[in-house]
Amino acid sequence: MTVPTVPTALDPAGRDLHAENDRLRAHGAAALLELPGGIRAWAPTRYAVLKDLLADDRVSKDPNQHWPAWIEGEVGESWIHTWVGVTNMFTAYGADHRRLRKLVSPAFTKRRTDALRPRIVEITGTLLDAMAGAPDGRADLRTAFAHPLPMQVICELFGLPEEHRADSARLITGIFDTTVTPERATAIWQEVNQLLADLVAAKRAAPADDLTSVLIATRDEEGSGLTERELIDTLLLVLGAGHETTVNLIGNATHALLTHPEQLARVRSGEIPWTEVIEETLRWAPSIANLPLRYAVEDIELSDGTLIPRGDAILASYASAGRDPLRHGPGAGDFDLTRTDKEHLAFGYGVHHCVGAPLARMEAAIALPALFDRFPGLALEDGATHIESFIAHGYATLPVRLG
Repeated sequence: MTVPTVPTALDPAGRDLHAENDRLRAHGAAALLELPGGIRAWAPTRYAVLKDLLADDRVSKDPNQHWPAWIEGEVGESWIHTWVGVTNMFTAYGADHRRLRKLVSPAFTKRRTDALRPRIVEITGTLLDAMAGAPDGRADLRTAFAHPLPMQVICELFGLPEEHRADSARLITGIFDTTVTPERATAIWQEVNQLLADLVAAKRAAPADDLTSVLIATRDEEGSGLTERELIDTLLLVLGAGHETTVNLIGNATHALLTHPEQLARVRSGEIPWTEVIEETLRWAPSIANLPLRYAVEDIELSDGTLIPRGDAILASYASAGRDPLRHGPGAGDFDLTRTDKEHLAFGYGVHHCVGAPLARMEAAIALPALFDRFPGLALEDGATHIESFIAHGYATLPVRLG
């Protein structure tokens, strides 16, 4: 068994994460990293290793039970608090996770997701109409389309008023920014808690036909077991995760197609279905590159002898898994819609598999063909920038010419 003691520093801004992952694979089945704030964590570098760990009962997501560095106060105020200092199904383990997931799952059943289709089609059309009206024939695809579509869908689903949506989007962007100072991270945490506490108070006073009101009713039922903290943190989870994955999926897929015109032509001709575009994008450029954190409940020995000691943190490295040559061959780094095996872990695996995955796929399956049908001459402009994050994987700006 081998236990490396010197961690590799991870770029907080994720500026070249795929090249970084290629280098980390040389470390073996998992690489020991230093995350911003001096946090040590193991990053599985292989698809099979990550998949096994995601389904392993010896791996927890509860820092209050299984991360000694957190329990003993060794982790200072930083970006990590909005990821692990919450109490919802994202950070729960065992029976607590099952209880909290059961509260949210009904919001994302197939029936409820399918019922959203007409509204998603309507929002998509409205946004494309607005883009078509741009006087210079240019737009930032993220600002004009990829972001407002899923943001409006999730805000309507949970009843977030129009006047709070801009603040919500700004704060969620701040949560995903892993380059922020500790002071800024603390300010974001305080502001997002106030926004959601105000939402709960408003819905408690005047319930509506939305899922926030349903969660509040569940919270207020005697014996429900849902605390006020869990209620607010659950809202944070669904509002954040409920749109960020789709924003990046739409942006990453659009950029991939526009930089691979021969494959775009085959999609637009109907030879390759849009579902293949979605799955290959999720493999090749997953919306979430690395997701913090999980913890070893006991010593875990990996296939190559690497030992993850009990209590150590684990970073779910989805971007590395998606381009693992041991799974996808020497061309793992190529965007290839014709590849037979597009298997990926972009929505997680096991008990923490993303409950909103069907909604994200449906939004992308509506948005992408509608975008290219409306603007068949769509082309990239110079100036695209990436999100400064090793968690989120997408474009902060994506300038396009509408054609």
